[in-house]
Amino acid sequence: MSEIGTVWLFGDDIDTDILAPGKFMSSEISILASHCLEAINPSFAKNVQPGDLLVAGSNFGVGSSREQAAQALKYLGIKAIIAKSYAGIFYRNAINLGLPVFVGKVSDVVQPGDRARLAIKTGIFELVDENKTICCEPISKFLLELIEAGGLVPHLEKRFAKEKKII
Repeated sequence: MSEIGTVWLFGDDIDTDILAPGKFMSSEISILASHCLEAINPSFAKNVQPGDLLVAGSNFGVGSSREQAAQALKYLGIKAIIAKSYAGIFYRNAINLGLPVFVGKVSDVVQPGDRARLAIKTGIFELVDENKTICCEPISKFLLELIEAGGLVPHLEKRFAKEKKII
């Protein structure tokens, strides 16, 4: 299985304005990301580490269609998001940027700071210290290919380069 990360737990209806605050939208991604989720947890952007997991309730990413919301989380090193449900546009923006998003009821059983692993290919979430496993809905093969390529644009670049060699 994969490496261990820390769980960051958030509730329902986390909107894109909290993930990517409007007053920083014209800033570079490093500045925007430094304000990600600060309205709920001011220490999040300062303390999140690459490989950490964001766990949330229902309707994650509701609000405007700004792709910077997913981009900020990816920039900060979030390995994946596991939520009960997503706003459709946020879900697709995350996939398009190569950020894995899983549907699962993990928020019912974790606490902030728990140590966990997530297998991206299977959606199996493991609480390390409790030796407890939760199965999330796996990501489809096609969407997994997009994520593994780094997102939609890198996936298409590889595909077109391969097709060009064939022609």
